[in-house]
Amino acid sequence: MRVFSILALVLASAAHGADSVPPNVVVILVDDLGYCDSELYGCDTVPTPNIKRIAEEGVLFTDGYVSSPVCSPSRAALLTGRYQQRFGFEFLPTTGPESDDGLPEDEVTLADALKREGYVTGMVGKWHLGSHEKFNPVNRGFDEFFGMNPGGTDYLDPTREDARIMRRVGELLIEPGHPSKAPWKGRGDGSLMRGTTPVEENDYLTDAFTREAVAFIRNHKKRPFFLYLPYTAVHGPLQVTQNYYDRFPHIEVEGSRIYAAMTSALDDGVGAVLDALEEAGLEENTLVVFLSDNGAGVSEYCSNEPLRLGKQTMFEGGIRVPFTMKWPARIPQGITYEHPVSALDIFPTAIAAAGGELPADRDIDGVDLVPYLDGSNSARPHDRLFWRAGPIWAARVGDWKLTYAADRYWLYDLSEDIGEVNNLADKRRDIVKTIKASYAQWNSGNIEPLWPTFGAKTMPQYSVDGVQVHWTF
Repeated sequence: MRVFSILALVLASAAHGADSVPPNVVVILVDDLGYCDSELYGCDTVPTPNIKRIAEEGVLFTDGYVSSPVCSPSRAALLTGRYQQRFGFEFLPTTGPESDDGLPEDEVTLADALKREGYVTGMVGKWHLGSHEKFNPVNRGFDEFFGMNPGGTDYLDPTREDARIMRRVGELLIEPGHPSKAPWKGRGDGSLMRGTTPVEENDYLTDAFTREAVAFIRNHKKRPFFLYLPYTAVHGPLQVTQNYYDRFPHIEVEGSRIYAAMTSALDDGVGAVLDALEEAGLEENTLVVFLSDNGAGVSEYCSNEPLRLGKQTMFEGGIRVPFTMKWPARIPQGITYEHPVSALDIFPTAIAAAGGELPADRDIDGVDLVPYLDGSNSARPHDRLFWRAGPIWAARVGDWKLTYAADRYWLYDLSEDIGEVNNLADKRRDIVKTIKASYAQWNSGNIEPLWPTFGAKTMPQYSVDGVQVHWTF
């Protein structure tokens, strides 16, 4: 079901007819944010008024998916509009300047495509699509880059007096307490870069990324731009500054308090970006997308409720994510959209908004979402969605979701069982057979991974109904 105001629809359509200026595009990708870690879905959690503001001024997706339960493959699909299995980016890449793992050079990124349409393109944040210089964002369609290549780094010097942390990169300390005060050796391979040049950064990392994003908007407000802003927050290590930590004196568990503070810092950053667009007079004609790269981890500090499990798994908690979008000139305000959508859709939605054409030499798996949101297309954007990580796979066909792992099937009717509690695989073998055939057809268009699996999660908390699963990633 889609809920929206008829008046808002009329106004949005009128605005589009009167204004042919290509919109700016801002994609805010956050890291490991749980389905219930913000105010988007009515959870009693950390106040996130700025993240919520995007939904209030646009559309909230209840069934928003990413193509992988881990970050790097998920990002590869988002930036290409293609399932990452089409081009072998199935597992986390190894990092380091000598690693040859990365987004294949013949893949067209959203930055490549929008640059061809006359956009200035900038990226601020976490790349994680290859550490070698040939994979650097400035060599993949971005005019400007400030951020980091690998998947994680310290948010700040952990020996600072205002640092409140659970651990630091390279240390095994995971219990509450005072981390080692041994001299900090810096970020190493996680150093920040401007373009291809390493730079020093003293600000708290979330604040630094916000600063650079706001500067990009102000510097390029006179021409169409694409800003890709993949924050590292709220991915570990759990680290925050005292000023954010002090906002949550009522939270007694140290890890939960730091996690809440990191989420609050992230929300402040989102607010600063939205305010910069408004101050520049760009709010009406800017497409803003906000989503997480995967679900939160299986941890007491975060929550994917009411979804099952989380990051690294193909249950809903790993692949259904916070997802919202706004474009006041085209998308009516206050929509709640309940059909499945995917991060794959961001690429074609942005290209269509820019008035461009999709690459003709390859299949694009996503769709332009705007017609589904403005009322001109009443069908579902996707009848089926798929996931694969080595021998483990999952598929959603209509409201049925089938997961195959550890030589077993788990089948759920998501319209009745969003928490994936009642496994119907034995009772509905007809549905299992149908989805298996659909998956096999999709999988026939994929290739083998370009590099081996990075590892697997096998701890008891990752088990399903008492069955140990080796969740590869």
